[in-house]
Amino acid sequence: MTDHAARRELAEKMAGEVVVSDDPGATLRKWREEFGVTGTELADELAVSASVVSDYESGRRESPGIGVVRRFVEGLLDIDERRGGDRLRQFARVLSAGFESDIVHDLREYPATIPLSRFYDAIGATEVAEGRATTIAGHTVINSIQAITRLSSEEFYRLYGQSTNRALVFTEVTRGESPLVAMRVVTPTPSAVVLHGIDPDELWEHAPKLAQADGFSLAVTTMELEAMLEGLRELP
Repeated sequence: MTDHAARRELAEKMAGEVVVSDDPGATLRKWREEFGVTGTELADELAVSASVVSDYESGRRESPGIGVVRRFVEGLLDIDERRGGDRLRQFARVLSAGFESDIVHDLREYPATIPLSRFYDAIGATEVAEGRATTIAGHTVINSIQAITRLSSEEFYRLYGQSTNRALVFTEVTRGESPLVAMRVVTPTPSAVVLHGIDPDELWEHAPKLAQADGFSLAVTTMELEAMLEGLRELP
């Protein structure tokens, strides 16, 4: 998918969500925050006062018309492109892999392998079971509930991207049973699995043994999702 096509599709997705939302202002705010843009930065981009952006997002102004929504969306995309296009590329990678963005938060291949320990440091992860691999060549961040309930085994395998030598990060985890059981039936396994949202004390007691049996590293992290994604964007 070209950058132009990805931008057009993302713009349509963003605008569509705002238009059909029961709270358009909150949806505008959600997208601005996902792009890491402050209200002041967006206001400067749109040549309006910061209070105008705030009023639309809070609902103090009438629901924005399509013209306002288009300006908000284009403004966010223009800012992202000037910053290097990280958000746009992330969206394009997910689309190219054939997934909805509510299933896959991020999917990346690295230009060269990196130490697994460096990956764990970037997301504040604690390893609870050592695996055979010490390096990885990419990562995929997945909403565990959506992935396990909606993906077939063939679709699940596509989460590996170009290589199984990667870390799969599962979000929306409570104890880790479902992701670990899924790893038992999907072959081959990745180099590492990270369970997001729990600490070692909350981990399913059988999880480390299952990881060791299948030979992959298992880790947990409680870092906030957006902070974790931001840390991953700083990797090569």
